[in-house]
Amino acid sequence: MVVRCRGWPFILDPMKRYLPFIIIVLALVAAIGIFTLMFRRGTGGGDSSLVLNNSNQQAQVVDKGSTPAQATPNQSPSGSNTITKPNVKISSPVILEEYGDYQCPPCGELYPELKQIEHEYGGQLRIVFRQFPLARIHKNALAAAHAAEAARNQNKFWEMHDLLYRNQSEWKDLADPRPTFISYARQLKLKIDQFTSDMDSNLVDQRIIADIQRGTAAGVTGTPTIFIDSQMLKYEATNLDGLRRGINAMLLKKATS
Repeated sequence: MVVRCRGWPFILDPMKRYLPFIIIVLALVAAIGIFTLMFRRGTGGGDSSLVLNNSNQQAQVVDKGSTPAQATPNQSPSGSNTITKPNVKISSPVILEEYGDYQCPPCGELYPELKQIEHEYGGQLRIVFRQFPLARIHKNALAAAHAAEAARNQNKFWEMHDLLYRNQSEWKDLADPRPTFISYARQLKLKIDQFTSDMDSNLVDQRIIADIQRGTAAGVTGTPTIFIDSQMLKYEATNLDGLRRGINAMLLKKATS
């Protein structure tokens, strides 16, 4: 019997001839599976080379203006002890810099994980958000970036940032999301005339353009992209465990005696 796979015939009758090769392939697959499982179950800070890409891009901090609540040391709020933060003293916090798009589904999925990380690390971590709207594929992303930057002018950037991500499904497909963004501004008790004017201002345009240019120069090609103390987090590590490993590696590097 002849079975065709991608145009190539494989003779199946003389199975004994190929049995040694089949055994070798199965052994290799099993070895790879064991290695992958061991890597995923790694604990502690981990090897930062498995998580971080090198980058010389320096972060400019946008302070959130308030200190997040501290979690119990060495334990996440959910009680998981899989990867714990090191008990070290540092002279300055680790900076986590995100290039994000408010309409991007993976960014929306990452948002609660970043909030959890912020809660776990408290004053050891400072979060920065950079605008990187992918306007060609997300029709309302640029307008959302304008809304966030307009809110920044009234010291409510992070509050608007949170509303945009928490309500992403509400506005992402609207023909005109501006009325929804204005309703968020009302919730935040912003001056509406100033907010609507700022959404269309050159200053807001320039901020967004500057973030996009900065990200492009640093090698950002999609969202979300995370930098931890100026080192890019590998995309496959952009999850809770990957974030913890990267932050822990930098905490240990910054530890003071």
